[in-house]
Amino acid sequence: QLEMVESGGDSVQSGDSLTLSCAISGPTYRLKYEMVCLGWFRQAPGKEREAVAIIDDISRTIYAESVEGRFTISQDSGRNTVYMQMNDLQPGDTAMYYCAAAPPIYDGTCGRSDQRYNYWGPGTQVTVSS
Repeated sequence: QLEMVESGGDSVQSGDSLTLSCAISGPTYRLKYEMVCLGWFRQAPGKEREAVAIIDDISRTIYAESVEGRFTISQDSGRNTVYMQMNDLQPGDTAMYYCAAAPPIYDGTCGRSDQRYNYWGPGTQVTVSS
């Protein structure tokens, strides 16, 4: 079992930056050998939840096209905390942000579908005003 708790959400203006953190607790072997994929997802009102950024155990990353070049996902060496640095925030980034964990897909890579993610935090709200 893994527990994930997000923090860092806030109300900001267009162009501002924020760093989200996700504290992860649970058996070390699960993070290292099972839940290889750690991701940030977001869901805006009336929209489906979408993958924003994903990182695996060797720090390979995947980004949504809409945040490429503005957001950076990272993790500490023990994979106990996952971060997402968000720069040049825009009103379209307004959403509830969640961190999640999943095993890799059959080829060892990480998927973008939220259906694959087994563990979720309660979320942290990011609101960007123009």
